[in-house]
Amino acid sequence: MSPTSSDQLSLIVSAMRLERGFYARDPREVAPDLLNKVLVAGECRGRIVEAEAYAGSDDPGSHGYRGMTPRTEVMFGPPGRLYVYFTYGMHWCANVVCGKEGECAAVLLRALTPLAGVDQMWARRPAARRDRDLCSGPAKLTAALGIDGAANGADLLTADAGIEVLDDGTAPPLDPGCSVRIGLSAGADLPWRWYVSGCPDLSRKG
Repeated sequence: MSPTSSDQLSLIVSAMRLERGFYARDPREVAPDLLNKVLVAGECRGRIVEAEAYAGSDDPGSHGYRGMTPRTEVMFGPPGRLYVYFTYGMHWCANVVCGKEGECAAVLLRALTPLAGVDQMWARRPAARRDRDLCSGPAKLTAALGIDGAANGADLLTADAGIEVLDDGTAPPLDPGCSVRIGLSAGADLPWRWYVSGCPDLSRKG
């Protein structure tokens, strides 16, 4: 998608932050419902088009599967916060904390469609070849939006770190795509990845 039209921008300006209750549910419910919501970080905005659920102690693919550690403490906290972790010694990934406090549930944000602040995204990701490549992966989207470890624990409801998730009136797809999660060994067979079918901005097709 190209940068926002004036109509799209007016919708974003009037959009509403999601309430705590939206996040205080099973991540396998939250993940598909996050599709088409708008992630905001400073002046950059992108529509969430791909997300994966992680279910804590019920999920061998989750960082919290074996209990709380200093790294995963945020995942056990109140829903509606951001869990940001470092991976492969070079990348940040952002997750929305879900479920009840103490449960350790989260949704990994895997891909966005750029909506606003695209020039800033390009400045942060000069190696991207097209707009559709700017946020087509969990590490790409955090780099494009300038999200790093300083945002770990940020409250999406108060936007205390300048990061929030908005509902601009665009409903989630009625029949989202669904597949196993990407890049896992443990829990690789669980079909907990949801995406907007046909979207060109996904990290992987189908």
